[in-house]
Amino acid sequence: MHIPKLFQKLYSFYYDGFTKMTVGKTLWIIVFIKLFIMFIVLRIFFFPNYLNTNFNNDQSKSNHVRQELINKSN
Repeated sequence: MHIPKLFQKLYSFYYDGFTKMTVGKTLWIIVFIKLFIMFIVLRIFFFPNYLNTNFNNDQSKSNHVRQELINKSN
């Protein structure tokens, strides 16, 4: 399979850039830690699974969601 020269040049440009980073690696680690905190930790503590804790079956869950959508639109 032939990869166009442009894609090869772009790949080598980014590959060299990411492998030779010094301060950037620390910044990427900080970014990933913040994403972990935002999506995992906050979800566990601040966004519990309301439907699974308050309703037993799929029919009651769907009825609740339907009623909430109808009530919010009026």
